[in-house]
Amino acid sequence: MTAVTGAPGFAPRGSRQLAGTGALLRLALRRDRVMMPVWVLVVAGLVLAMPGSLEQTYGTAAERADAMRSMNANSSMRALYSPVFGDSIGALSAWRIGVYAAILAAVMSLIIVVRHTREEEETGRQEMISAAMVGRRAPLTAALLAAFVANAAVGLLIAGGMAGQGSAGALALGLGVAGTGMLFATAAAVVAQFTESARLAKGLTSGVLGAAYVLKAAGDAGSERGQSVLTWLSPLGWTENLRAYAGERWWVLLLIAAAIVVQGSFAYGLAGRRDVGMSFLPTRPGPAKGAIGTAGGLAWRLQRGSVLGWTLGYLVAGVVFGGMVEGVADIVGDNAGTREIIERMGGQSGLTDAFLATMVGLLGMVASLYVVASVLRLHGEETSQRAEPVLAGAVGRLRWAGGHLVIAFGGAVLLMLVGGLGLALGYGKDLGPVLGACLVQVAAVCVLGGLTVLLVGAFPRAAVAAWGVAGLCLALGWIGPALDLPPVALDVSPFGHLPKVPGSAMAWGPVWTLLALAAALTATGLAGLRHRDLTT
Repeated sequence: MTAVTGAPGFAPRGSRQLAGTGALLRLALRRDRVMMPVWVLVVAGLVLAMPGSLEQTYGTAAERADAMRSMNANSSMRALYSPVFGDSIGALSAWRIGVYAAILAAVMSLIIVVRHTREEEETGRQEMISAAMVGRRAPLTAALLAAFVANAAVGLLIAGGMAGQGSAGALALGLGVAGTGMLFATAAAVVAQFTESARLAKGLTSGVLGAAYVLKAAGDAGSERGQSVLTWLSPLGWTENLRAYAGERWWVLLLIAAAIVVQGSFAYGLAGRRDVGMSFLPTRPGPAKGAIGTAGGLAWRLQRGSVLGWTLGYLVAGVVFGGMVEGVADIVGDNAGTREIIERMGGQSGLTDAFLATMVGLLGMVASLYVVASVLRLHGEETSQRAEPVLAGAVGRLRWAGGHLVIAFGGAVLLMLVGGLGLALGYGKDLGPVLGACLVQVAAVCVLGGLTVLLVGAFPRAAVAAWGVAGLCLALGWIGPALDLPPVALDVSPFGHLPKVPGSAMAWGPVWTLLALAAALTATGLAGLRHRDLTT
């Protein structure tokens, strides 16, 4: 009798819904055994590297207090980062990197959750797994637990590494970053119930994250103490108002926890009311005619939302960065350390030109993330078996790939032009030199795009490594100068070889060399794609 009541068919309803969660969690952690530790170390490492950099830049209490006043007096700086709530090294570290670490934790979390929910259903693997003794809500539970493991690791590393600046502030910063990650993990779980595409689920959740940043930035631009209604409407504003190292507001964690519970409960409710592979907003069918009947038209249809979203974001970012140029002298003041960092990033020219070159370089490095994502769409179409029906018709592999690559590389040029236009609009002058400087960045962006094509075409199993390369280049360009890394380390990134324009003399040699390298990588990748079997 005992054996019968313990059988799966007679198990309590709650236990049946979660059956197999442990096995799915172990599978998720095994599949992410490389990706997850890399994300955790990058997010935590950026935070832990900040105190040492700030101690070199602001060595005295007077310099830190002056920096705090200057930053809070500049609305563009408040929008870009957040208000500064204290002048200690810990408080300045939380100001400088806290929100951005939370954004990275959010991106990590949404990738993990969508990867182990909607992506599994899209590829058909979830249907096979569900044929075994697996509960309806077990996949979602395992995905959220995997995200929890990653965020807990990030939080523990930050809290432990920052404890030297103050244990209370370190705990608040660690919980804030980890909590924001879990908040967007549950947001991704909700979005995954409404879409049939993992790509769309990631895009929509990223859009929510972008909207949260815009709300926070708009609120902070109008308030020196983070008390704007717009700031409080953003989850990133909650992270900011936790005020690590500046009189911690522990009750803000209750807001984050409540949002996690509400979103998680909503996701669980939705997951129990749909069939595997289906969604509440199914994809609308339609004939492939007109522009979508060509390989290029199909690529544009698949990626147009991403291109338009990135373009709008670059215009806004360019205007914000451009508005900061006039006040850069007031921000830096007499602080030699800050001036030296800006000049290392932007070249040994006037402070204004060096700052412009720094912002242009930042736009270029972020554009490389767009190119990697756009090229990897080829890999996604292939592994999801959507490429096979296309290639079964009168479409060659090179023409199919070419449609996506035009969107990738052409989109990079568009982004840099729009970003340069935004910079010039925000600055109010120097349209020609700024646009030229932005276009120079395209050479390095294309190198990373070409490397991604090589991985997709010749080494498809290693294609996701392109994200690691792009992340390394972004880290080297963003925090490398602040950490005063040697030139040999900075030169690992293709961006380290570009001339620091505007301000410095234009050098065409490195630009043409990088473009030739990008072309060679792309051609080699396309040759590999043409001659190998399609992967599944």
